[in-house]
Amino acid sequence: MSFQAYMDNIQAKTGNSPEQFKKLAEKKGFLEKGKLKSDVKAGAIVEWLKTEFELGHGHAMALFAYFKGKRD
Repeated sequence: MSFQAYMDNIQAKTGNSPEQFKKLAEKKGFLEKGKLKSDVKAGAIVEWLKTEFELGHGHAMALFAYFKGKRD
């Protein structure tokens, strides 16, 4: 599955775009000014996304990669 397919599936499942997830992650304290905080580990974000949005591990990791700057 391509990275864009992951992003499309996430939006279809949750109704939130990747940019909306960035804003949600900032409210949770994972990001600051749109950038991933240096002390935030993937596991914390994955757990949050699995618990609150029922995303699978791969989709959660795709969002973590998005937060780190991946776009394709």
